Amino acid sequence: MTWFAPPTDIESRVHATLPDIFRQPRPTEWGVANKPGVTIDSFLEGPCLAADGTLYVADIPYGRIFSIDASRRWSLVHEYDGWPNGMKVARDGSLLVADYRRGLLRIDPENATIHPVRTTVNSESFKGLNDLAVLSDGSVLFTDQGQTGMQDPSGRLYRLWPDGRLDRLIGNAASPNGVAVNAAETHAYLALTRAAEVWRVPLAPAALAAKTQVFARLPGGLSGPDGLLVDPAGRLIVCDPGHGCAWVLSELGEPLFRVRSCAGRTLTNAVLRPDGRTLLMTESQSGQILEAVLPA
Repeated sequence: MTWFAPPTDIESRVHATLPDIFRQPRPTEWGVANKPGVTIDSFLEGPCLAADGTLYVADIPYGRIFSIDASRRWSLVHEYDGWPNGMKVARDGSLLVADYRRGLLRIDPENATIHPVRTTVNSESFKGLNDLAVLSDGSVLFTDQGQTGMQDPSGRLYRLWPDGRLDRLIGNAASPNGVAVNAAETHAYLALTRAAEVWRVPLAPAALAAKTQVFARLPGGLSGPDGLLVDPAGRLIVCDPGHGCAWVLSELGEPLFRVRSCAGRTLTNAVLRPDGRTLLMTESQSGQILEAVLPA
């Protein structure tokens, strides 16, 4: 049984393609664990835009960060011994990176220097960071996914405050992935990939996430929700690599639109241009950036 009318389809197009010079497929430890039986030449994630319009994307298995300029020219910003996933551009122009292997990092794209922000919690290593969101007060929400899933619903959502305090808001999530915050910053949306759910998590100054709610349930399949994004109208954009699309949900969780991939199935994450309507999405199966325009 379905409770809503079918969402309206929105078509996408290719914006940029990873050049062949950067495609040298070889086995990697990340690939063996997360893409068994497949040798991949890249796995794009973490799209984010700088103030000058430069688009940054991460390549997880090869520890690479790329920039794409207005002419759609790709440049290798940095390559290092890590697995960068979610990224955000900080106010000073540096990149905040949720690195699966090394924790929360700050990378300066100008000189390719790496500064650890948080690499452990109570002297323990993280399970494997995935994505992050930055709030106006300078605090950072980030997900600790690792290999959690329905067999082990122990994934975490943390909030790191500017003074260094670290709060664990959620500790029982089945594969927490993307995280986004509403405009008022009263709630966070949390994607649970293996549970095929999006949770709505109240945010408060205290380390207490009371009355966390299932905001949306996605169809089951090979994978569940990945990257999340809130647009200026308050709609939640949910990347769904299991079904080759991104869902656009209303503030009430109603499915409004379905952005279909014109390339591969694995839409992992997205960012909006300053116009608030043009969506740029990482499609990891084909190593491309896709573009779509949302209705006003």
